[in-house]
Amino acid sequence: MSASGLPRVRFDHVTLAFDTPKGLLPVVEDVSYDIREGDFVAVIGPSGCGKTTMMNMLAGFQAPTAGRVLLDGRPVTGPGPDRGVMFQEYGVFPWLTVEENIAFGLTLKANRVPARERAEICRRYLDLMGLAAFAQSYPKHLSGGMRQRLALARAYAVRPQFLLMDEPFGALDAQTRSNMQNLLLEILAVERKTVMLITHSVEEAIYLASRIVIVTARPARVREIVEVPFGYPRDEAIHERPEFGELRSHIRDLVMDEYRAQQGQVRPVSFSE
Repeated sequence: MSASGLPRVRFDHVTLAFDTPKGLLPVVEDVSYDIREGDFVAVIGPSGCGKTTMMNMLAGFQAPTAGRVLLDGRPVTGPGPDRGVMFQEYGVFPWLTVEENIAFGLTLKANRVPARERAEICRRYLDLMGLAAFAQSYPKHLSGGMRQRLALARAYAVRPQFLLMDEPFGALDAQTRSNMQNLLLEILAVERKTVMLITHSVEEAIYLASRIVIVTARPARVREIVEVPFGYPRDEAIHERPEFGELRSHIRDLVMDEYRAQQGQVRPVSFSE
């Protein structure tokens, strides 16, 4: 995996505020950064700071109040098949089998393919995710890690150019989470996607990403963008490298500083002031 240097996505002075009974609630404020072809960008910051809102604007689920989110130079106006989204809550249909879940997106108008090609794609991802033995099982029979593998397979099956991931491994135990991170890196080495990851884990951001965008307490602003100094492929041994520990300490200090700033926002905001 390597970025080409060409910006595919641009957050161009993006601001978003929600209407509330007390007035406008600023969530994202004057955010600007690029995501290049082949980038793996992790966005990290305090809980509730607006990270997911950034991803939702790129996914086309929300529109900015001011500024622009550009995809290949054109404003994002809604969801599209070029962007696959993966959430923490697995995002699989409990009434469909594993195979039917993977095939689901390929039956929709935007991604429809002939039945033979659909079957081939399903077989590929069943094998790639280690789910072939569970093809006819339902999600309720799978472990949490297996359901996330299924969600990843479904996101990949429709062949998006961009993979947008919102805390996809946050609900998993430590061992399963580590295994899913390694699986993701293995798949990206073959499939080559541009990725935006929302995470609370500093270690996860450093291990997976090529760049890390650290954002402030709400309203989210870019505090710092860090280029991760490790190439691909990666393995867990990099966790023991001194550079990893130094970068972890630096990012953790910035994030904790923003957590303290967020905790200091204890006085309710009066929007009439």
